[in-house]
Amino acid sequence: MSTILSVKDLTVTFDIRRQGAWPWTPPQKLHAVNGVSFDLKAGECLGIVGESGSGKSTLARAIVGTVPSSGGEILFEDADLASMTPAERRVHRRDVQMIFQDPLAALNPRMTVGEIIAEPLITHEPKTPRAEVKKRVTELMERVGLLPNLINRYPHEFSGGQCQRIGIARALILKPKLLICDEPVSALDVSVQAQVVNLLMGLQRDLGLSVIFIAHDLSVVKHISDRIMVLYLGRTMEHAEANTLIADPEHPYTQALISSVPIPDPALEKARARPILEGELPSPLAPPSGCVFRTRCSKAVSSCADARPAMENLGNEHFVACPYHAPGEVLASA
Repeated sequence: MSTILSVKDLTVTFDIRRQGAWPWTPPQKLHAVNGVSFDLKAGECLGIVGESGSGKSTLARAIVGTVPSSGGEILFEDADLASMTPAERRVHRRDVQMIFQDPLAALNPRMTVGEIIAEPLITHEPKTPRAEVKKRVTELMERVGLLPNLINRYPHEFSGGQCQRIGIARALILKPKLLICDEPVSALDVSVQAQVVNLLMGLQRDLGLSVIFIAHDLSVVKHISDRIMVLYLGRTMEHAEANTLIADPEHPYTQALISSVPIPDPALEKARARPILEGELPSPLAPPSGCVFRTRCSKAVSSCADARPAMENLGNEHFVACPYHAPGEVLASA
C-alpha cells in the first residue's frame, strides 16, 4: 500500500504568558507536540493513545490545520501541508476531515441536520444543484444509521450517539481520503461506543478510508486499529502493529496503560501483576530532561536524565524509545 500521510519530526509549541508578568517578559514555551514522526498507509487505521495532556488532540489539529505547526513536515500525498498558506491548504482541506470529541458541541444548534451535513459540500462545491445536495445528504444519513425523515430536525433533538453519527456524515460528505477521529466515543455510553466504532470500521472498509483514531481506551483502539502509537508529553514512546503492542508491550509506560484495562474474568483480574503508574504528568512548560517519562518510571536510573532516547526498531516495525532497550533484547529492570 502507498503512504498517504507522512509526519516527520512534527513540533507544536504555544507561547504562554505568566499571570502578572511584565509585558516585556518573554513568554514561556509550551511544547505540546515534540518531534513526532509516523507514516500512514492508504486504507490503514492508526490508533493514538496516551493520557490527557500527552498531545494527541494537538497532533490531530496540526494535521487538519486548525493549529499551526512550529516545525517538521506534514506530507499528505507528497504535499507539505505544514508549509502551506491557508489559501493553499484549502485545496487539500476537503481530503482531510475530522470528527470531534463532543458530538453536540461540534454541531451548530441553529442549523438543521440537513444544513449541518450539507455545509461542507456547499462550501467546497457551491454550484452543486439543490436537488443533488439533498440526495447526497439523505443517502449519507441512511449510510450512518439515521432516518432521512429527520433531516429538518435540530441537534438538541438527538441523543449523543445520533449527534456523533451526524458529525460522521458531515465529515464524509466530501468523500475525504483521510478521516481523523479525535476521541469520538469518549462522551458516549459503552453500548453506543460499540455501535459507533463498528460504524467507523464499516465505513473505512467500504470507502477505503485512511483513519487516525484517538482514544484513551486501549481495548477500543485495539479493536479498530492496524497500528498503535503511544504518546507521552508530546513524544512517541512506542509504535507497533496493534496485536504486537498489546501482547508484547516493551515500554514501561505502555505496560502501565495496558495494565489499567480491566479483564472481564475476576480471577484473572485479581491474580495478574499490575504495574501502577504513580505521580502526575509533568508540566509541558518544564518537561523533564532526557527521557520525559523517567520521573514516573520504576526502571529509571540517573543516566535517563542525560539524553532523549532514540526510537529503536526491535523488528517487524516495532519501535520503542527506552534507554534499556537495544534491538533484539528483552526489557530489563534496573
